[in-house]
Amino acid sequence: RHAVCIFYLVLRALDTIEDDMTISLDVKVPMLHEFHSYLYQPEWKYMESKEKDRQVLEDFPTISMEFRNLSKVYQDVISDICHKMGIGMAEFLEKKVDSQHEWDKYCHYVAGLVGIGLSRLFSASELEDPIVGQDTELANSMGLFLQKTNIIRDYLEDQLEGREFWPREVWSRYAKKLSDLAKPENIDMAVQCLNELITNALHHVPDVLTYLSRLKNQSVFNFCAIPQVMAIATLAACYNNKQVFRGVVKIRKGQAVTLMMDATNIQAVKAIMYQYVEEV
Repeated sequence: RHAVCIFYLVLRALDTIEDDMTISLDVKVPMLHEFHSYLYQPEWKYMESKEKDRQVLEDFPTISMEFRNLSKVYQDVISDICHKMGIGMAEFLEKKVDSQHEWDKYCHYVAGLVGIGLSRLFSASELEDPIVGQDTELANSMGLFLQKTNIIRDYLEDQLEGREFWPREVWSRYAKKLSDLAKPENIDMAVQCLNELITNALHHVPDVLTYLSRLKNQSVFNFCAIPQVMAIATLAACYNNKQVFRGVVKIRKGQAVTLMMDATNIQAVKAIMYQYVEEV
């Protein structure tokens, strides 16, 4: 649990650098590349961020000290994932998401690697079998399903902040510019594009179920399963829904609570997934 919490804070710091539009590229790219090495520099911190989560960068010495107190097996996983993620984030700062293959690649860097890292932590702790940490394809799919769901749902918010994560290969068949999908006169094409991306995301569901079926520890199962059932409920709420292009689409509080309480075993999760896939 401690290693997972430190992993989260370290990734939050990396993500805060990636998101900070006030840092110039010639400063940001080397920072992302070198970030994994800052874990071993007790004094390193960054005081110039304007992001809301800047505390993780300003108090980074506290985080890095706790990181260095972890057992070496956990340190190695976290450091390795940070290194790979930093390189991937830097790559996509300098280019847009073009093909569906590149969409998968971007989602791998920012979320698939999180799934892989967490899986390696679960196995290293011996709470789960070695296969969980070794099967990187399935762990990657866990991250991709969540990340694609967020990207699909957050179309408007990302547009308003000048960020674009929908793959050009898909949206270019429905509009000249990604921002055009938000225009009322283009709503029918926008919804068709949305539906195609949701269909793409649903291809990860079999891997998600296979991954979850291997988990033995109840706490680990809940930790992994709850975000996945929230994601499928979110995709079902977004499917064919014009509201994605007009505001925020959220699942209801009561629905979220029910999902959290029910998603405690693989049979229940399969039933939940089946219910929402049928709905779509």
